[in-house]
Amino acid sequence: MLMRYPKRLRLAQLPTPIEQALRASATLGVNLFIKRDDLTGSVLSGNKVRKLEFALAEAVRQKADVVITAGGIQSNHCRATAIACARLGLECHLILRGAPPSAPQGNLLLDLMAGARLSFFPREVYSTKKPEIVGTLIEEYARAGKRAYYIPVGASNAIGSLGYVLAFEEICRQTERLNINVRHIVTAVGSGGTLAGLLAGKLLSKRRRPEIWGINVCDDAPTFVLEVKRILEEMNDRFSTRFQTEKISVNVLDGYVGKGYAIPYHEEMDAIMQLAQTEGIVLDPVYTGKAFYGLTREITAGRFGRNDTVLFLHTGGVFGLMAQGPFFSSYWKKCVKMRY
Repeated sequence: MLMRYPKRLRLAQLPTPIEQALRASATLGVNLFIKRDDLTGSVLSGNKVRKLEFALAEAVRQKADVVITAGGIQSNHCRATAIACARLGLECHLILRGAPPSAPQGNLLLDLMAGARLSFFPREVYSTKKPEIVGTLIEEYARAGKRAYYIPVGASNAIGSLGYVLAFEEICRQTERLNINVRHIVTAVGSGGTLAGLLAGKLLSKRRRPEIWGINVCDDAPTFVLEVKRILEEMNDRFSTRFQTEKISVNVLDGYVGKGYAIPYHEEMDAIMQLAQTEGIVLDPVYTGKAFYGLTREITAGRFGRNDTVLFLHTGGVFGLMAQGPFFSSYWKKCVKMRY
């Protein structure tokens, strides 16, 4: 064990497997392996569950009655939180960015099924007034005699990021057992906690390799460099780690966001379709699709050497994919025109 962890709940199905992607490797020119964190559970799946094991354990220790968190309408984190709260007998209140759709689909449907209370706010209100919204909700629950516990977007804080410190240990054990010399780990970055946890795990292990890379799916690289370092500083404050953040390099590869968060684009969709057809592995348009497309472009550009061993972290998101049918319309039109 690299550090002394606070107690956590056991919500995820761990360890998740590492699979070799032979056909994708042949196409891309690297030895590609995929860490299947999309398999941490069924409806309680994806990378967020590892973080929630620690965050919700803290909520239980604080005797919370209700858990509040926030995200986009198709947030994987919000869905995982709602499902986990239902499993634990906790109330869940989700602060969602955007207007309510005419009917729930994907993650939002699962939020509804889990019994979460949903509050929708326009993007500009969500972006500028979220702290006040959270504070008001906490006060309202307190007046009702209920203790509320707030988890930030993506559970990307010190307590949540411990899930990926632990995951880094898991990866090291697995790759040693499988005799895989991983040179690079690549993950999507949407709130910073997964990347911060992996980087913290590497720092605590004092390993030179693997190199850890994030591919941002929103905002820009400087934003996430600062956010990851903020999380590492929070770890120093809470868990007595001694990360010298001014000396730490945070690798974030920019240029694959497209028009914005959760807005797919054709090159990304082609990458999603190709991996599904060659490996039977399904990515999502919000996180893993953009990250995997970015990985393919960075390989072409020479950032990752030919025959390097690369581990791509599949962080889940399949339920969000179910709400993106219109973006697959061109593929569907080609399919229905086929003759057998």
